[in-house]
Amino acid sequence: MASSDVSIDIRPEFNSFDHLRSMRYIATDRPWLMLYGIRVQPVAPFSSLSSRPDPALIHQCLPDELLFEIFARMSPYSLGRAACVCRKWKYTVRNPTLWRNACLKTWQRTGMEANYRMVQSLYDSSWRKMWMLRPRIQYDGLYVSRNTYIHTGIAEWQFTKTVNVVCYYRYLRFFPSGKFLYKISPQKIKDAVKCMHFRASKGDCVFKGDYILSEDGQIEMALLYPGRRYTLVRMRLRLRGTTLGANNRLDVLKILTTGVNATELRNWKGSVLELVESWGEDETHDPEVPAVSHSRGLTPFVFVPFEEADTTVMNLPVEKMDYFVPG
Repeated sequence: MASSDVSIDIRPEFNSFDHLRSMRYIATDRPWLMLYGIRVQPVAPFSSLSSRPDPALIHQCLPDELLFEIFARMSPYSLGRAACVCRKWKYTVRNPTLWRNACLKTWQRTGMEANYRMVQSLYDSSWRKMWMLRPRIQYDGLYVSRNTYIHTGIAEWQFTKTVNVVCYYRYLRFFPSGKFLYKISPQKIKDAVKCMHFRASKGDCVFKGDYILSEDGQIEMALLYPGRRYTLVRMRLRLRGTTLGANNRLDVLKILTTGVNATELRNWKGSVLELVESWGEDETHDPEVPAVSHSRGLTPFVFVPFEEADTTVMNLPVEKMDYFVPG
C-alpha cells in the first residue's frame, strides 16, 4: 500500500488542545522557569569555600550561577526558608545582591539615593541587616484584629437572660503605593480575603484610605466613610514583631472618628491623610459629627499570609476559641 493511499486528518487532535493555552493554573511558584533564554553571570563556586566536594546530587547537577538566579527570583521570606536547607544554600542566600534588591523594592517610595545613604549610615552597609531591623509593612497578606465581647440577651417568661459571645474582625491590607483597605465584618478570614481588593463592590463594605509609616515604626492612617454626613476615621498603630524582622503585629494606639466639612473635602486635591495632618487630636470640622476616641475593639492586629487564610486558627468559632491572644 502506498503512502498516498492513506490520509489521516490530525487537525482535530491539535484543535482539541487549543483550550489549554487560555487556561490559568494556580500552582506554587517555580522561579527557575523564568531562566529560559537568559544569559546568567558566573558566580564564585561554593566548593572553593570547602576542601571537601559537595556530595548532594542537586548541587552536582545545578550550577552555582543558576542557583543564584533562582534565589534572585524568590521572595525574602522564601529565601529565609531556603537558608535552612543546607550550608551551601545558607551562604548563597547571604549574598548582598539578593537583599539589596529586596530592600529597594520594599522601600521604593523612599528613593534609591535615600536608601543607599541609610544603609551606609544606620546599618553598617549591610542590606540584610537593614531588612531585619528597619520597620516595614508586609503586603502579601492581611493584618487581622479578632475582637470579642459579651452581649446579654433579654429574659422571656421563666427563662433567665442569655449570654452571647459576639466575635467580629477588623481587616487591614496595605499596598506599597501608600493606600490601604479597611473592613469591619463578622466574616471569617477565609471569606473576607476574597473581597479585600480595589474592585470590591459597595456591598462588601471595603473602604480605601491613606497611610504613612515613620522610621520608628508608627503608622498614621486616615480614611473616609461616605454617606449623608462624611465621617473621618483616624488610626495610629505601632508596628512590631514576635521575632526579629517579623513585623507581624500592629498595636492599636488610637482610633478616632471625627467629622469633616463637605465643602472643604470637595476643594481638597490631595490625600485624606494630608488634609488632617495639621488637625488636633479631638478636632472636628462638622458640628453634627463630634470627635470620639474609641476604647473598645483595640485588640492588636496579627498578620495572616494569603496562603494561610483558610487554615489559620483565627477562623475558629467562639465555641472553640472564645478569645485569641495575639502575643
